[in-house]
Amino acid sequence: MTMRIPLSAPDVTEDEIQAVSEVLRTPHLSLGPKLEEFEEALENYIGVSNAVAVSSGTSALHLSIRALGIVEGDEVIVPSFAFIAVANAVRYERAIPVFADIEPKTLNLDSRSIEDRITYRTKAIIVVHTFGCPADLDAILDIARRHRLQVIEDCCEAIGAEFRGKRVGTFGDVGVFGFYPNKQITTGEGGVVVTDNTAIANSIWRLRNQGRDYSKGWFQHSEVGYNYRLSEINCALGVGQLKRIGQILKRREEIAQIYERHLSGNRHLRLPVLLAPLRKISWFVYAVCLDEQFDEFQRDWIVEEMGRRGIGTGRYFAPIHLQPIYKRQPLSQLCPVTEAIASRTIALPFFNRIEEKEIEEVCEKFTDLVESSTRFCARHQTA
Repeated sequence: MTMRIPLSAPDVTEDEIQAVSEVLRTPHLSLGPKLEEFEEALENYIGVSNAVAVSSGTSALHLSIRALGIVEGDEVIVPSFAFIAVANAVRYERAIPVFADIEPKTLNLDSRSIEDRITYRTKAIIVVHTFGCPADLDAILDIARRHRLQVIEDCCEAIGAEFRGKRVGTFGDVGVFGFYPNKQITTGEGGVVVTDNTAIANSIWRLRNQGRDYSKGWFQHSEVGYNYRLSEINCALGVGQLKRIGQILKRREEIAQIYERHLSGNRHLRLPVLLAPLRKISWFVYAVCLDEQFDEFQRDWIVEEMGRRGIGTGRYFAPIHLQPIYKRQPLSQLCPVTEAIASRTIALPFFNRIEEKEIEEVCEKFTDLVESSTRFCARHQTA
């Protein structure tokens, strides 16, 4: 169904379209100068010595896990309230994703839940900066140090976010970013691994291109690798997008503030928390949580009714530990906060070019449906 006001939409300029077109007039469509330019621009922006661009955020996660030496039977702690790629990438290496619960305010990993999940088989933690809000890196890195665990920062929703004045992706052993069309900046499809560890970067550099060892010749392969390359076309778009990232993030913050003004008086909603100055959010989505009197049925009804009115919304996120392919996890891995939050969370339309009048319409329709849902619930309980 086509929405009048979609949940998300890419923001691509004529200059960026022209840059992509120019690549098509060159002999370099893969592994060319635009790849190097994009990687260097990412290194400078994020503040790392190595950036290796790959085909997606998921492939970035996968290669990070492989490069860190995580193997079959190892355990990796991941949030259940996240996109399923964080668990799937662990399974690619036959390792075991161990699901931890989240903090109810930030929706990020709860450090106490991490501690409860650690065993002698635990090798790493994947920290997702949920919806662009930095996780509590002080507590998580302390746990990692004490238990000698590696840390992967999943920053796919958080480019430009900061913790204690430093950009996310620079705290763990590696950071990964994704550039799908719903992200703050896009390359269409694409991702990147960033790290200050040159050995890890070199490993990922080989793995993304079939394990090829360039120092020994074009057809010399030192390990089993993958076709996780990112084309020059994607990189040309990424270079242009990254040049505008400052104004893009500023605009998205303004959009979040407009939503805040329109929805802050609604007693049935819990809005995103603002954590400055310790944490700077990079706004990926604007997700609100219905209060405790609502259930999943009501949430889904609101989502469906918004769709009937031509307004896209999202059910972010379905708990991974309840997905059919993962729900055989032991009961000790139940995540009650995740389950409670996920059943009542709705993401509202959020993209760079949304207009204020569209936000006003979204908020008006959404507020009306929330009120209608509470009245229906009250009548049902009385009956």
